[in-house]
Amino acid sequence: MSVRRTRPVRHRRTTAIAALAAVALAVPLAVGCSAAEKAVDCARLVVDVGQDVDDLQRAVGNAADDPGKADEALDTLDADAKKLKDKTDNPDLDKVVDHLQGAVDNARKAVDRNEVPDLSPIKDAAGELTKVCTSK
Repeated sequence: MSVRRTRPVRHRRTTAIAALAAVALAVPLAVGCSAAEKAVDCARLVVDVGQDVDDLQRAVGNAADDPGKADEALDTLDADAKKLKDKTDNPDLDKVVDHLQGAVDNARKAVDRNEVPDLSPIKDAAGELTKVCTSK
């Protein structure tokens, strides 16, 4: 009399299906965490950039008292913009950071010429950063 061994085969098949289901569920979660981490990094850096813009505005307002503060504020803003660009692979964000860096360069040129820089392009770019980081 032959013995049927359907139970072990069924058990292996069920185990394999369960393992595949676990992997299928884990992959989106891992990707989701990565996306969430990027969003948090982006948000933190946008906050830094916003603070940098505020610092720059104060430095420009007090340029008569300490002209070097504006240069320091521009350096910090530029460094934070570079950090933001390095942390992302989002082409929309890259475009806005490029706009911000161009505005920082223009402000730096004005400061070098002892002129009051136009900060509106920097403020506009910082606002766009917020929109891009919160829309993804």
